[in-house]
Amino acid sequence: MTMTVHVDIVSAEAEIFSGLAEMVIAPAAHGEVGILPRHAPYITTLHEGAIRLKINDKREESFYISGGMLEVQPHKVTVLSDTALRAHDLDEAAALESKQRAEHTLSDKQANFEYAKAQAELAEAMLQLRAIDKFRKITKL
Repeated sequence: MTMTVHVDIVSAEAEIFSGLAEMVIAPAAHGEVGILPRHAPYITTLHEGAIRLKINDKREESFYISGGMLEVQPHKVTVLSDTALRAHDLDEAAALESKQRAEHTLSDKQANFEYAKAQAELAEAMLQLRAIDKFRKITKL
């Protein structure tokens, strides 16, 4: 029987993933780390990039994070990030449209709008576009 570790990936908005994986690969502060079940306790900061989970021999899942913290215990891995997105949830056309809409709103000096809301929408769209670009590079390797 294959050993697994429980993985939780949590963003500021919601729990993105909670389940078992055979291996976790993360962009740690000092380079990419691979975590297997029964790994020694470990805490590190994470850089922006992809978290990859090997669920089993036939299935992997990828997530994009904006950075954050990684805590490893022998039977549990926790990823905390301000923003975390599932790779298959990224929609380039919608992100481009959102980016253009936010840029237009911010450039309209006469508009009566919430500046912070438009900036947040632009930041989220840019994050999604950056994630799409990074996942394209990962899958080409």
